[in-house]
Amino acid sequence: MKTSKSGTGRANRRRTLCAMALLACLPALHPVQAQTLPYPSRPIRMVVPAPAGGGTDTMARLVANKLAETTNWQVVVDNRPGAGGNIGLDAVAKAPADGYTIAMGESSNLTINPYLYPSLPFDVEKDLAPVILVAKVPLVLVVASGGKFDSVPNLVRAAQQKPLTFASSGNGTVGHLAGEIWKRKLGVDLVHVPYRGAAPALTEVIGGQVDMFFASLTTAMPFVGSGRLKALAVTSYSRARLLPDVPSMAELGYRDFDSHVIFGVVTTAGTPAPIVSRLNMEIGHVLSTPSVLDAMASFGADRAVQGGTPAQFKLFLWQERQKWSRVVKESGAKVD
Repeated sequence: MKTSKSGTGRANRRRTLCAMALLACLPALHPVQAQTLPYPSRPIRMVVPAPAGGGTDTMARLVANKLAETTNWQVVVDNRPGAGGNIGLDAVAKAPADGYTIAMGESSNLTINPYLYPSLPFDVEKDLAPVILVAKVPLVLVVASGGKFDSVPNLVRAAQQKPLTFASSGNGTVGHLAGEIWKRKLGVDLVHVPYRGAAPALTEVIGGQVDMFFASLTTAMPFVGSGRLKALAVTSYSRARLLPDVPSMAELGYRDFDSHVIFGVVTTAGTPAPIVSRLNMEIGHVLSTPSVLDAMASFGADRAVQGGTPAQFKLFLWQERQKWSRVVKESGAKVD
């Protein structure tokens, strides 16, 4: 039986239209297929851009261990200290964008270093993707117990008479910049004495070689609890749960003095959104478990602000960078 040319043309057109419709559907199917891919199918590496045993390491291991427990994922903690955390974050920035390399960052390397160092091997905003805010811990102004300062007003009066010294765990750290903020608010001369880490700074304050230290609440609590340091004020807007008898700087009249250390998980920029969302969801669940909540409370973390979406964490980091960039510029702090 013969087929007319018009019939053949209609059949060809139908086949062409069907093929075009199928091709049009393929891009729409791809994201769905991407979401159904098994993740994770191998161990996840959590980079800690700090030495073992410190606050960032403690926070990272708390989250990593609980994450492995609640999900049966394999999470390997990898300490990569050096250059104020830049070495560790650079490793994450340059890793494949597949969600298998994440990092527990903190204030210095996530929000301060871009303005402190003359150049960095990565762009903290373009090369890293925010996942979730883990904790926000206030600082506490501490002095030697039994020393000459027993209150903030007493300390201020002394600073108005002659320059006092304040310790920090290094140039450009949150403790250093908090001291610079307070120095400007007081309008007095405070001499910065940087150390290589919090431990030697605390030792010198306890011994009376340096007058004061804006330390993280997590770091200072053991020394305050043992009576070797006296806490004069916390740098949050309200009092800390761990130190209910210690006033906040806001109570003492120093408004807009909200200095704190933040901890948060980031991954490589370009990581597929479904994977970032999965990480956010699972770590968010970890942060809500009773054992982690109790641990965070013992660190002095502000429970009200932890967690949230990647977009919320991204906005929070942007706000922190705006604040610290101004402080770094005004203080003249820098690292060669």
